[in-house]
Amino acid sequence: MGKLERITVTMPEEMAAKLREAVESGKYATTSEIVREALRGWNEHQERQQAALERIRGLIAEAEEGEPLDGPGVLAEFRSKYRLSRS
Repeated sequence: MGKLERITVTMPEEMAAKLREAVESGKYATTSEIVREALRGWNEHQERQQAALERIRGLIAEAEEGEPLDGPGVLAEFRSKYRLSRS
């Protein structure tokens, strides 16, 4: 781990109590350890969201480069490809 920086966080009493309970139970050594774990999870979530957004942007760019299709043509191609009957 690199250089450490102290940050003050304000939270509702209920959240602070849960942090203290987790430390007192022995599951965590410090409240800072809990917050670091939570932030790692948050960071992973943010990275997954960014990756999904990039995939969507790629699909949009790919679609924009293709030939425009009309609705009935797309449905006919879809039905043919998946052998679907008209309903």
